[in-house]
Amino acid sequence: MSDDSERLTRAIRWLQAYAALITIALVALFFRSGTETDGVLRARGLVIEDDAGRERILIGAPIPEAANRVRTDEARVREVWGPRFSEEYMGWYQDYNHSTNGILILSEDGFDRIALGDPKPDPNIGKRIGPSTGMVINDAEGFERMGYGLLDIDGTYRVTLGLDSNRSTEGLVLFLDDLTGEVGVSVGDRGDRIFLGKASAGHGLSSLPDPFQGLLFRRDGEIVYENNVAKDD
Repeated sequence: MSDDSERLTRAIRWLQAYAALITIALVALFFRSGTETDGVLRARGLVIEDDAGRERILIGAPIPEAANRVRTDEARVREVWGPRFSEEYMGWYQDYNHSTNGILILSEDGFDRIALGDPKPDPNIGKRIGPSTGMVINDAEGFERMGYGLLDIDGTYRVTLGLDSNRSTEGLVLFLDDLTGEVGVSVGDRGDRIFLGKASAGHGLSSLPDPFQGLLFRRDGEIVYENNVAKDD
């Protein structure tokens, strides 16, 4: 019995080694299916699937299409997001940018979770005013909760880091605009907000009719504290 046990153990080890070699060979064959030049692998795109065969990671320039992705399935968009917005939503949605040159991670349900690229896909609640290079992180239903980007507006740049609430409103924003000179940080929720920085007259960061530079507190949309050194200029 001891000899039989040892032979069985050796056979299992050989099978394990054989399976490992086959796996390595298949992986090498997969990667060599692209074009290799001077040791550099070149490919148009890559799709990583999970153990259930669902597309989970898309890499490319642009990223490959994925049958499981909600963003590019109009019927699913109409079903899961359409009821939350007005009747015009699906018309606006046709103009959104859904692609990127970079990496996109999908949930098992096909919602965009993390996008890193140039440019990033538009949020599912509206189209950006220009292409933005950076990263975005979405919640389980595909709504943006955090983003960092360099926005190109006709050749001038706006740098923004935003953390959003579950009501699609900005909770914290770091903002710098090369063209208009706005720079600052805004913290709060809806009408309750604190702004520290510099903003031109009428800009949304301060929402004041005059130029602003300083510290501003709002409660229910009303100013409860204002220290504006720009008034002294």
